[in-house]
Formats: sequence, C-alpha cells, structure tokens
Amino acid sequence: MLRRRSRTIAGGATVLAVILSPTVATAAPAPIDNFAAVPGRTSISFAHSPTGLRVGTANQGESRPALSVSKLYLVDHALRHGDGSAADRALSERAIRYSDDGAAEQLAGKYPGAIAATAAEYGLTATGGGYWGSSSTSTADIVTFLEAKKRTDPASPMFVWMGDAAPVAADGTSQDWGTSTLPGAVGSKWGWSDFGQSSVASASFGTDFSVAAQTYGGPAEQTADVQGAFGPERAPVAPPPPPLLNDPGLRALLDSLATALPLPR
Repeated sequence: MLRRRSRTIAGGATVLAVILSPTVATAAPAPIDNFAAVPGRTSISFAHSPTGLRVGTANQGESRPALSVSKLYLVDHALRHGDGSAADRALSERAIRYSDDGAAEQLAGKYPGAIAATAAEYGLTATGGGYWGSSSTSTADIVTFLEAKKRTDPASPMFVWMGDAAPVAADGTSQDWGTSTLPGAVGSKWGWSDFGQSSVASASFGTDFSVAAQTYGGPAEQTADVQGAFGPERAPVAPPPPPLLNDPGLRALLDSLATALPLPR
C-alpha cells in the first residue's frame, strides 16, 4: 500500500492567505552549486516563485513512481472538476492530510481519469500511468504543478491541508523528512512504497518557492540528499538601530562616555 500524510485547518482561503503571506515563512532555501554531487538515487527540482528561476539535478525530468504525491493530482481534479460534493471534499482532505489510501481509492473510483487529465491540463510530460497507486511523475512535473497552482488557484484548500499535514499518516508512518526539512517550507506532501524497491518522495511549498524530491531509498537518505543540495538557512537581517542612535552628536557623546567611565568590576 502506498502511504503519505497531511492534516487540516478550518478557515479555508483565510488560512491559506496566512500560509502564503511573505511575513509568515522565512525566505526560500538557497540552492548551492553541488546539485551535480547529489547521488543518482535522488532527483530534486526547485523553483523560485518571484523570479521563475528553476534549478535541479540532471535527472529531474526522469519519470519515477509518484507514490502518494500523486494524490495531489487526484485531489486537484476532484476539487476542480468533480461534482463539488461535501463527500469529495472530505475524502480529498483525508487523502492529503492523512495520506489516506482508502480515501484516494474512493476518489479514483469516482474519477478514474483524474491523473491523466491533470497531467494534460498542466503540461506534466513525465506524468502518467492511470491508477494513482501505480502512476509515475518527475520532480520537475511536481514543481511545475505546485507553481501553477500557486499562480492560478492560490485559494485551493489543498494548500491548507498540506500546511497542516498530520505528524503521522493514516497508516502510522511519520511525515517529517525530505523537502519538509528545508527552511521556509510551510506545506508538504510525502509518499512511500511498502513493497518492491524502497522508494520515497516529498514535495513542499513556501511563500516564494516550490521543491520536490524523489529517492530510491528511504526517508533518511532523501533528507541527507536534500540537505546536501541546499545551502544553510539564511541569517535573519539585523533590525536597524533606534532612530536616536543614528544622531551623530548623541552617538559621539555615548562613545566619549564609554571611554571615560571605568568599567564595572
């Protein structure tokens, strides 16, 4: 069974506006010049939203198992092209917040062409496979999708659910690794496989970026590869001094006093 996790907040568009507010999250993580050093087991894609800058590993266009990240594509179709029912919304929330496979199964049964339709709508050239549980995608496609959603549908509840993802998925798997560990990440989706070759995926967004990773390996390997591909979190900018301290005369007086007065012992 494929697993992933997520959680929910009340308040829809209002909460989303807060999530995407530039005053809430830190700046985008800084890609550094060692994407070529990322092991081939992992593909990574990154987009800086304000400038449109796209960077990634050489294999970022490679189609790999989408795992439960495909639930993003499935839920987007159900919310935007479905019947608008409360049942669809509830299932969509569970599929994203808790990575609930049962919820995804019900949506896929109702909208069997959802993955292909989403791929066609957003121009996701490495995405396909029909059934959500066996579909494939690339990190480049995932980032393309997230960036398009942020531009064209920023009030989507999908962002709210990603921003309030459950610490533990419906199947008991922890969701605290991969791209979610990057500074500035405010919402994430994870995916992993319970059978065959170990494979994991994660996708995150921030106020000014989107990022995705796929790894043939486990959460620890992916986290190490993601952390190695990005620079450290940027230091906060120091606040300006109080206005009075900008006065040259006052500053000269304070400096002279500091020189003349004995230091406390």
